[in-house]
Amino acid sequence: MGLFSFQKKKSDIPQAIISLLPTEIGDMGSLELKDVLAPSALQITPRELNLGEKVARTFFVISYPRYLSDSWFAPIINLEQVFDISIFIHPVDTGEILKKFQKKVAEVQSQIHDREARGMVRDPQLDAAYANLETLRDSLQQAEERLFDVGVYISLYAANKDALDKAETSIKTLLESQLVYLKPALFQQEQGYRSILPLGTDELLVHNKLNSAPLSSIFPFISFDLTAEKGVLYGINLHNNSLVLFDRYSMENYNSVLFAKSGAGKSYATKLEVLRSLMFDTEVIVIDPEREYEYMANATGGRYFNISLSSDHHINPFDLPQVHEDENPAEILRQNIITLVGLFRIILSGLTPEEDAIIDRAITETYALKDITSTSDFSNLTPPLLSDFELVLAGMEGSDSLMRRVTKYTQGTWAGFMNKPSNVDINQKFVVFSVRDMEEELKPAAMYIITNYIWTSVRRRLQKRLLVVDEAWWMMKSNDTASFLYSVAKRGRKYFLGLATITQDVGDFLNSPYGVPMITNSSIQILLKQSPTAIDRVKETFNLTDEEKYLLLESQIGEGIFFAGSKHVAMKIIASYTEDQIITSDPSQLLAIKKERDQMGNGG
Repeated sequence: MGLFSFQKKKSDIPQAIISLLPTEIGDMGSLELKDVLAPSALQITPRELNLGEKVARTFFVISYPRYLSDSWFAPIINLEQVFDISIFIHPVDTGEILKKFQKKVAEVQSQIHDREARGMVRDPQLDAAYANLETLRDSLQQAEERLFDVGVYISLYAANKDALDKAETSIKTLLESQLVYLKPALFQQEQGYRSILPLGTDELLVHNKLNSAPLSSIFPFISFDLTAEKGVLYGINLHNNSLVLFDRYSMENYNSVLFAKSGAGKSYATKLEVLRSLMFDTEVIVIDPEREYEYMANATGGRYFNISLSSDHHINPFDLPQVHEDENPAEILRQNIITLVGLFRIILSGLTPEEDAIIDRAITETYALKDITSTSDFSNLTPPLLSDFELVLAGMEGSDSLMRRVTKYTQGTWAGFMNKPSNVDINQKFVVFSVRDMEEELKPAAMYIITNYIWTSVRRRLQKRLLVVDEAWWMMKSNDTASFLYSVAKRGRKYFLGLATITQDVGDFLNSPYGVPMITNSSIQILLKQSPTAIDRVKETFNLTDEEKYLLLESQIGEGIFFAGSKHVAMKIIASYTEDQIITSDPSQLLAIKKERDQMGNGG
């Protein structure tokens, strides 16, 4: 490769540099691609090369420990640093090396016998050397091993010497912790750089003899697999085309988060997981803000509930969960009262401390009106309604302002929303709650009520379940809804419940004080294509490298990064034809499917 640009005259170049230049540069009669790619300037010093705006330093591995563990080279391969690695492997003739081995074995054996004759204490190093030589000699004679001269050269690049020194310290620390030692190619930086170039020329010639087993541990193409014996197929590993097969219920918690910009395939990926989870005896409940799951629910025999002001489906926020043997009824009632105070804080646009206390007392008295107290068995009692709460509130001092605001939900425009007994049954394999037709102002409250109702129902019967909250940023906008969602994430494992939160508005999600805790309490994290405005925040939150950042900016639909515990891989989401027909959100595909169904219905 040319190392000098065509813009320089040969007469201006120091003699030490001329040897690196292609001969064509001298006469300037011809111009090749390598001359265009070459840096604008180059300087050779004893410890590094100055390549235009970059500084490069080449090292060689000088020694290895007695044993090399598998994948010891992986931390170097995955280092967040710009570098090049060349590995030169020169086979050694087995016949010649066996003759040398025989001589070396005899020398070591002679030293051991000499020490014994003198009555000296045995030398453990000599004993170990003799045993190693004998073992390796036997393996070579039986053709189980071969011997190689191996040269490992590493070139680091940085913007300046200080950054280069820092990078050198990092890589030396990583290697020396495994008893592998590097040395810079002093006064041989030119030869070192030539050895790193993809020309296949070993000019440093600094070799260590390694047999087949330790040599295989240097294999550089290392990537994580997330393939388990059972679980849901999330996609294809872009590194090695293996399957990303994972079971969320095998982790310390069953939660997941998915971040992606609009149109990146987040709903498609979620619906694919839902469809595949249904095959593993998992009950799935979805809170759907955009009516994207209706066709899927109908196609799989699920239940679809449309929650709106004019809907026939109602949820009573005063419903109480069933009390289990290991639970305290007083604690259950107290938790439900706290949840209801949070709901009123949302629908009444905030409460003063005095109003908060009045609401708390009014809820307690409303339950007491139906004989529901901390000492009663309320498992078979009919819970009160919002109109009962209004009646109690009307008789309390200082409640005038609260009454005017509550009336809108009992007698006004929004009276049909939550002032009726619950009439939805979620004891189905697949249940979808849609809030698309709910007024924007009421969506956070609606999602809060639905989530609380689901949580109440989940606690009645132990079953493997997955709760999907699409467009979760709606719930993260309010501290009360965000806090409640976070409590479900923390407590869900006890009831075999996994929580999957999906959002395209990363800012709103992370700006909530519960955003990052939600992420850290999720064993699975999926990042698909991100917008330039959100990528820096995502990079900081998930500790991404620059390469991973650009992958998320430039990825295609359905491509991204899959995190599971401490491992993560680049992944592409792939569905079968049948799955695609069920889960697609593409309007053109949905229209084509509808036309096909209509033709079949008309006998076409």
